[in-house]
Amino acid sequence: MSRSAVMSDCQKARRDVLTHAKRVVIKVGSAVLTGSNGLDLRVVNRLADQMAGLHDKGIDLVLVSSGAVAAGCRVMGSCHARQDLAYKQATSAIGQSRLMHFYDEAFARYDTVTAQVLLTRADLQDRERFLNARNTLSMLLGWRVIPIVNENDTVAVHELKFGDNDALAALILNAVEADLFINLTSADGVFTDNPLENPDACFLPYIEDIASMPLANICRGKTGSGTGGMYSKLLAARRAAQLGVPTLILSGKTRFGLEKVFAGEELGTWIMPEARSISRRKFWMAYNLDPGGTIVIDQGAVCALTDHGKSLLPAGIADVQGDFGMGDMVRIEDVSGRSIGVGVTNYTAEELRRIKGRNTSEIETILGHASYPETIHRDNMLLDAAI
Repeated sequence: MSRSAVMSDCQKARRDVLTHAKRVVIKVGSAVLTGSNGLDLRVVNRLADQMAGLHDKGIDLVLVSSGAVAAGCRVMGSCHARQDLAYKQATSAIGQSRLMHFYDEAFARYDTVTAQVLLTRADLQDRERFLNARNTLSMLLGWRVIPIVNENDTVAVHELKFGDNDALAALILNAVEADLFINLTSADGVFTDNPLENPDACFLPYIEDIASMPLANICRGKTGSGTGGMYSKLLAARRAAQLGVPTLILSGKTRFGLEKVFAGEELGTWIMPEARSISRRKFWMAYNLDPGGTIVIDQGAVCALTDHGKSLLPAGIADVQGDFGMGDMVRIEDVSGRSIGVGVTNYTAEELRRIKGRNTSEIETILGHASYPETIHRDNMLLDAAI
């Protein structure tokens, strides 16, 4: 297919989604919300103006918003937040209620109700708590309330942080079954290189196959006030694509940018979803759980998994790294260290070290039990995971 034909297909897909989208997750970062004096209330009000207009058209909206730390710095007279955890948690504690107050007042001008939803990774890693969060969000959207989601920085620890709100927003897509992900950033969209460092960097209006893009090569640097940068935005977009959700990376600094986009202007970078989406259960498994170790597999097992859709058997295991238990998430790599995917293991690391390279028929003789014939069942595995 010619490049012009691909572009035409992408343009049509974009128009169709923007015309028919019923549920949209919008993420706004600190680089958009902050100015020289910390949180910029003019930006908050402009964002609320545009979202209220979309909401009035019947679109369900979820806002994933940074800015609590910036709001806290604004109150304390300093926007030079240190990186140590206690400082950020304290400023977040001061700023979170004020950030919500600003949003409440901005949306109240349109008789639109907002709700604060604070989450930690532990809330979404536990399946029951994840379902509770999903049900709460569903109820709020059914009431035509706009949930405003943020990480609960005040209680989160490094080991249980999402890392940035781009990662959190991608997980929210799954929880609310969104049709579209809009990521508001300080850049005009995605470029072939960092335009601040390379004046020859080319703007990308469409990305057809994000899985094939060398993200680390084109995403150098991050904003001074944010925690992610373009790499984390594209990683979130790649996860969204696997879920079958398109992403629009759009400048949050452009006046009336959201209104213009839904009116048909081709602003920002549109990232196409994959043709075959993964199940929401697999998405939750792959991106809510942390890998506890690594299973290294030989080339025969790689082919069985990637070319034939098979489960992973002990015979294909070349090495076992880490100390994980039965039911834990693990990385799957080939002998060169290339990532193959992730999956939930049926055996502990110690057991796998004893049965690696052996036939399934030998498991019971070696371990004294053979609870499962496979190490990782294909239903509990996601290949090419965006980890």
